[in-house]
Amino acid sequence: MAMGIAESIQLAASLVFAIPLGVFGLTTLMDGNTFLGGVLVGVAVLMIVLPRQLTTPADVPAKVAEKAVGKAVKLPDEDDDR
Repeated sequence: MAMGIAESIQLAASLVFAIPLGVFGLTTLMDGNTFLGGVLVGVAVLMIVLPRQLTTPADVPAKVAEKAVGKAVKLPDEDDDR
């Protein structure tokens, strides 16, 4: 699924905060503090993954409309043109 402009900007904003946190977590892991380093790397990963996976109340109407349009309108296959 292709990302829109808003999703791309949101991902870039998340990366601005997640990359330094992940690098600091990896540095902390290398220094021997495995608990804190692991937690920081985990938080950095969750900062990127969760916004893409969670459904918020604002997303529900768009998903319902997308499913309704998908059922109501069938796109022709490329093989039908022949």
